[in-house]
Order: sequence, then C-alpha cells, then structure tokens
Amino acid sequence: MSKIDIQIPDKIKKIMKVFTDASGEIYVVGGAVRDMILGREVKDWDLTTNFTPEKMQELFPKNSFYNNDFGTFSIVLKKKEIVEVTTFRTEQDYEDKRHPSKVEWGKSLEEDCQRRDFTINALAVDSSGKIYDYYEGLADIEKKEIRTVGKADERFGEDALRMMRAIRIAGQIGFTLEEETFKSIVKNSKLIKEIAAERVKSELFKILSSDSPADGVRLLRNSGLLKEIIPELLEGVGVSQKGHHIYDVWEHSIRALENCESKNPVTRLATLLHDVAKPVVAKGEGEERTFHNHEVVGSRIASKIGKRLKFSREESELLFKLVRWHMFTVEETQTDKAVRRFIRNVGVENIDEMIALRRSDRLGSGSKETSWRWELFKKRIVEVQKLPFSVKDLKVNGKDVMEILKIKPSRKVGEVLDELFKEVEEDASLNKREILLEKIKEYKEN
Repeated sequence: MSKIDIQIPDKIKKIMKVFTDASGEIYVVGGAVRDMILGREVKDWDLTTNFTPEKMQELFPKNSFYNNDFGTFSIVLKKKEIVEVTTFRTEQDYEDKRHPSKVEWGKSLEEDCQRRDFTINALAVDSSGKIYDYYEGLADIEKKEIRTVGKADERFGEDALRMMRAIRIAGQIGFTLEEETFKSIVKNSKLIKEIAAERVKSELFKILSSDSPADGVRLLRNSGLLKEIIPELLEGVGVSQKGHHIYDVWEHSIRALENCESKNPVTRLATLLHDVAKPVVAKGEGEERTFHNHEVVGSRIASKIGKRLKFSREESELLFKLVRWHMFTVEETQTDKAVRRFIRNVGVENIDEMIALRRSDRLGSGSKETSWRWELFKKRIVEVQKLPFSVKDLKVNGKDVMEILKIKPSRKVGEVLDELFKEVEEDASLNKREILLEKIKEYKEN
C-alpha cells in the first residue's frame, strides 16, 4: 500500500497520553484502525492496553466504569461519548458459539490481536501513528477482502455471529469475502441458529442499513445464512409473475430493496418482505396467475418473522403496516374519504416510509420511478391531511353537545359526534362551528 497517514483525533491522543505517561502500552485497535486507513468516519473507538481495569481506574477515577468479566474499561467523554479500553486478553471455550467461557489477561499486543475476528480488524496503531499488522490485514485491505484471523472454521465455531458480521462489514465498506472464509460460512451456516435472536436482528439491521443492502442479502442467501434466518424469502425463487413484472418474486424483492431510499432498516425489511406471501397464495400459471390477498397473508408472515427475531413493539407494528397496506390504489377517481382511510391504516407518521416502499416496488418491477397518477396521489395525501381527520378535528366538542341537548356525559354524546364527523368526512365545508351547532340541535328529537 502507499504511505498511510493515520490521524488520531486529539480526544483519543489525550487518553493515550495518560497511559504512556504512566509507562503503559496503549493502542487503537479493530475497526477504528481499519476505518482510519480507508478514510472512513470512525464511529466507535476501541483501545487495548497492558494495564488491568483496576490500574485504569486509578488513572481515570472519574467518568469511567468497567466490566469485570471481560476487562472492558469505559471512559465517558463529553456529550456522553464512550471510549472502550480493554486489557490485553486471550479467550477460550466458546461454549455458546457467542461468548468465551474463559477469559485471561494476555501478555502482549500480538496475543490480543490473535483473538480478533478478521485480519482487517486485527490491526493496531500507537499514539505516534505506527501500525502493527501481525496477520496481513493491510494486504487484505489492499485486496479489499475480508479474511478471518487463523482458520475460519475455528473463528466461526467460537462465535457464529461472526459469519453475519463478515457479510455486514463487506456491505459497509465494499469488500468481498476471501474464498476460504466464504466456504467456511457455507459449511457452518447452521450454527447461526445457536445465536440469540436479538443479536441476529442487530446484525441483519446493520446489513439492511448499509449502502449495499441488496448485495448483503444476496450474500446471506448464497452463504446459506438466509435459509436459517428468513427461509420464507427463498420460497419466491423461481415464482414467476405476470403483467408489468419482469422478474420472479425473489429477484423483484431484491431489486426493490436495491432501490429503497429509506434508511430505516424496518422499512427496508418490509420492502424485501412485501411480496413474501405470493408463493403461498399463487393460483394459476402464466398470465392467468393471481396472488389475491398476498398483502394480508404477507403481513401475518412478516409479523411471525418479527416475533422470531424479537422485534420491539414499534418495529413489529411498522413492519406489519407496511406489508399489509402496500397494495393501495393511486387512481385519480378515488375519494378523499378513501385517501383518508389509507392514511389512517398506514399512520400519518409512516406515510414517508410507505411512499419509499411503493417507489421501490415500482422500480423493482421494471416500471418507471413515477407516473402522473402517482405524483397526483402524493399531492392528495398532503392536501387530505389538511382536512378533518377524526372527531377531535371537529369545530365542536362533547361539551357543546351536552349543553345544546341538555344531557350528561353518556354514550349519546359520542354517537352525535360520530354522526357529525361522518357528514364532515363527506363534505369538509360543513366543518364550521356555526353549522355544526345547528346540526346538533337536530338530535333533540332523537
């Protein structure tokens, strides 16, 4: 590689100086070194040292804390930014395919780097900018390859989540997987089932949030990991579609994801899953093939996937809504009431996400990005939201009903307001206080 200019920010240099002034060893390690070499923004700073957590506590008595089990000492900077410093260590006996059951303090930087996952993450740099490369990580950066430190089978056997991490890093920095590393993932893909669902979801979301999410999902499929994580998606392989669709369900879904403008990983997953039920509901062949209610069945499948991957309630709701309601019509003849119904179903807060999914769906089908009907519909969504949307938008309230009808709080009050809203929903011009007050009087007889 050409000469590498490492620029460690002052906030990190200040921390490192505290260690060197105390005659300690201290190095920036892992992804931070890799990203500095690649000229990428460093989001997480990890350091390693020969000092024990107890010694670090003496050096940083304030704004710090540490984990006794794994020796990770955390220094809290301004704006609550955390810099983690870990004592040199060795790890053994990964009984759960994720966490080492035995951790011992290491004696050297080289020993510490030996336990790391990939060569490009096993680089270290001291405060002077000198790079330490024990496993040819610089050469792999030059080749733009991701390769495990040591034997791939051993690394993935220790921590099966590393298989997804390899794919995630590849998507984030535009690298490919070294041949033997990829073969090992294929061989060990079933081990991912032993990893906690929350951890799998975290890595999946990072893959979906990368600049090349479709490439990441293709790698998940080719490596066998997708079959273990979301096997439902593979049912779409080879399932042809009719009309404007020029790809099978799988390829259409991948190309839709490729064109998704939203950065929200749930929206990107919904884009990937929006037609997941087509293989289930398909009837007929060729131009006669139909996929009736695939959005209804698909939303149930998406919910099961979200539950399996331990989604939060908010994530599950968004995933369900986007898959369930993605088949909305954009015909210019539909009423304002129909547009309002669509907005209620999706949720005002989710409109932009649904628009992103629908755009992706169009492009993933081989259609144009937009049409005059589509542009008109987007304008109508904006305009309709200015109209009364629920009973609370009426220019009168329950107190007005009780005063005019001389009644106490009761079901009758709500019924009157509901009837008034029905009229306003049909004709927004009726939502004037004087008009509605007169209309309330009409209920005196009832």
